[in-house]
Amino acid sequence: MSTNKILSVIFGLSCLTACTAANQEKWFVTHTGNMPSEERIAKVETGDSKNEVLALLGAPSNVPSFDDNTWIYMSSDIERMAFFKPEEIDRNLLVVNFNKEDKVTKITRLTKADGQDIVPSKAKTEVKGQEQGFFRKYFGGVGQYNPFAGQNRGGL
Repeated sequence: MSTNKILSVIFGLSCLTACTAANQEKWFVTHTGNMPSEERIAKVETGDSKNEVLALLGAPSNVPSFDDNTWIYMSSDIERMAFFKPEEIDRNLLVVNFNKEDKVTKITRLTKADGQDIVPSKAKTEVKGQEQGFFRKYFGGVGQYNPFAGQNRGGL
């Protein structure tokens, strides 16, 4: 067998093994968020101040608008492939609650398994005074069409 044939067989086999499913999984997974390491999370204890938590874990991913005493650290792994719908593979949340004295009161860990699917309601809320009458609906735009709006007519 010639050297060229051997090299082409090796090249072909390496191309086939590079396209296995195990390698493809890593190609299309995106990691988002800023979840601290397990070692840092283990150092946070009840009674620590906000500054101590900030020094250990860094800035939180989210602080709810109406509750400055809840810090949320989160991360997720999302698989995106071509035109298919993205799929969330993994999700981790760390919720740190503080009291009024800015001391840690509770540390909660949540995963994707703790989540629930929410089905949006299709009901509509009726707003009084917004419905259009017959004349406004069919004749409301009369006189408002200006075909020359936005054109420079040379001083005319």
